[in-house]
Amino acid sequence: MARICLHGYVSGLVQGVGYRQHTEQRAERLALDGWVYNLADGRVEVLLEGEEAAVQELAAWLKKGPKQARVDAVELHEQPLQGIAGFIVR
Repeated sequence: MARICLHGYVSGLVQGVGYRQHTEQRAERLALDGWVYNLADGRVEVLLEGEEAAVQELAAWLKKGPKQARVDAVELHEQPLQGIAGFIVR
C-alpha cells in the first residue's frame, strides 16, 4: 500500500478543547507520522504521513474532532513525503 503525506489547517473551535491530544492519540493508533500544532490565529496546523487508508481515516476524523470541538473547515493538501518518524504535538 502506498504512503502519502497531507498538510493543512483546521479552523473553528479547535484550541483549548483537547483537539491536538486527541489527534495525536488517533495518529498513534493508526501508526501515522507527523505533527499537530496550535497557530496564533486560532487554527490548528497538521501534517499526516503514513499508509494512505490510515491517513484518509484520520483526515475524515479531523472534520469532526473531539466532542468539545466545533470544526468549521479542514483544508488538506497532498505533498511529498517528509520522512518524519513518530507523531508529536508541537
